[in-house]
Amino acid sequence: MGLHRRRRDPLTSEDVSFDGAGCRLAGTFAPVTDPVAAALLVPGSGRVDRDSNLRWLRLDLTRLLAETLAPLGVSTLRYDKRGVGASGGDYLSTGFDRRRDDARAALDWLAGRLPGVPLLIVGHSEGAMHAIELAAEGAVSGAVLLSAAARSGEQLLEWQGAALLSTLPGRLTASLRYAHLDPLVSQRKRLARIRDSPAAVMRLQGVRVNARWLREFAGYDPAPALSRITVPVLAITGGHDLQVPPEDVDAMGRLVRGPFDGRVVGDLGHLLRPDPRRLGMRGYRRTVRLPIDPVVPASIGEWVAAHWPRTDRSDADDVLMIDC
Repeated sequence: MGLHRRRRDPLTSEDVSFDGAGCRLAGTFAPVTDPVAAALLVPGSGRVDRDSNLRWLRLDLTRLLAETLAPLGVSTLRYDKRGVGASGGDYLSTGFDRRRDDARAALDWLAGRLPGVPLLIVGHSEGAMHAIELAAEGAVSGAVLLSAAARSGEQLLEWQGAALLSTLPGRLTASLRYAHLDPLVSQRKRLARIRDSPAAVMRLQGVRVNARWLREFAGYDPAPALSRITVPVLAITGGHDLQVPPEDVDAMGRLVRGPFDGRVVGDLGHLLRPDPRRLGMRGYRRTVRLPIDPVVPASIGEWVAAHWPRTDRSDADDVLMIDC
């Protein structure tokens, strides 16, 4: 594969590519000298790229995570999904299971690039659900689950629908009642139609949707995989998250068999930025103007340093000088 240095990335990094079941996937590898670990960064759902960005919405979450982990001695890999950015393949027909397989392929590439180095996986939202499964397989030495759920996809979609309704203006909910429209009932009917179809892509209400992804996501339950995890896990969810239930952090803690650190943080929403008014998706354009809350990278930094501390001579000397 051809490697070349990325010009716009503040980290020392390279553009790389790897194979995902015959599909070329492109990403950014950010190596550090003498790494204590290497982390795969997996973004959330939607047509987001390696930095967790959409064309109309810049999250920059995975890019920030790479910048957070580098000073801790952790090399990172982040990549574009199929059909997104520089990766090949078709986005709309790619299922939930295939995305997990692609994450596994990325992890295999990282293991081959840094043999013998402990592997970590850091996932946000959908990416956290893939991280759960890979951690359960014993493919990593630790996992960070950001805005993750501990219930099935179908249960999560139901919870999200109810949470979204709670954010609608009163006049709109009154109009729905007057028209005898129940969005949750409509959602269940759409999901039932998708479940009954073998199609990868369907047109619903004039919009082409990824039916395969929705069908597989709805049928996935992370609880069995969580109960098989024996490696250290850090789970962080915002207290005002309206896309995953914050109480699922406690459920994860009861299921995970390894060392578990679970944190529900203040008024943060699903994008790990403050959402004091609980606007959820309705306020995303405004929310992303704010930086990711510093408690998130700080918590990850503390967790990594506790389990995979840097022990090189230069760091030890720095500590001694500070203590004196």
